[in-house]
Amino acid sequence: MIPPPPPVQPKIYHITHIDNLPSIVTTGYIESDRRRLEQGSGQTSIGMTEIKRRRLQKIEVSCHPNTKVGAYVPFYFCFRSMMLYILYRGNHPDLSHYRDGQEPVLHLQVDMKAAIELADQHGVRWAFSDRNAGTFYTSFYNSYNQLGKIDWAAVKATDFSDAQVKEGKQAEFLIHDTCPWHLIEKIGVHNKKRLDQVNTLIKYIAHKPIVAVERAWYF
Repeated sequence: MIPPPPPVQPKIYHITHIDNLPSIVTTGYIESDRRRLEQGSGQTSIGMTEIKRRRLQKIEVSCHPNTKVGAYVPFYFCFRSMMLYILYRGNHPDLSHYRDGQEPVLHLQVDMKAAIELADQHGVRWAFSDRNAGTFYTSFYNSYNQLGKIDWAAVKATDFSDAQVKEGKQAEFLIHDTCPWHLIEKIGVHNKKRLDQVNTLIKYIAHKPIVAVERAWYF
């Protein structure tokens, strides 16, 4: 079977707890874990403790030597990601500090080409991985022409019981240090309660992404 080509206009998705939106709006960007720790920014973490530690301390982004994965803002190439599924299930031992499930989680959507264009204009490093960037055996790329290295069939799959699909679905796009707020073109939420909360939080902000209930983006 011929693998599907990359999308013409790829969208990427950063997931975060709604409690973190005020600080994102105030600073004007999404921070990498490294920057957040260095700045002492308090946020509600929805990540897995051991994987975050690996990303911060051990796994280097090979196409940008001497930089670790934790120094980048991570995005998935799909909504309804494997990480969201883990949050939805709420029973992973490495999530002992978080038990709020998927409902308070926001999807911050960015156009990948726009992100690359802005990053290149300002000399900001970016990359993408062919699987979870928190694994030791992932491969990293920093050329748009290498998007075919991603398993797009796995990214689009809704059944990820197969191990290979599960790995491919976790491919990531990474932006070094920060991602500007104005790149966010849409915020997908779980229900109307969260829709109203987000609209209130961004009411007086110059850049207002589309905010929509996207129930199909959740489990």
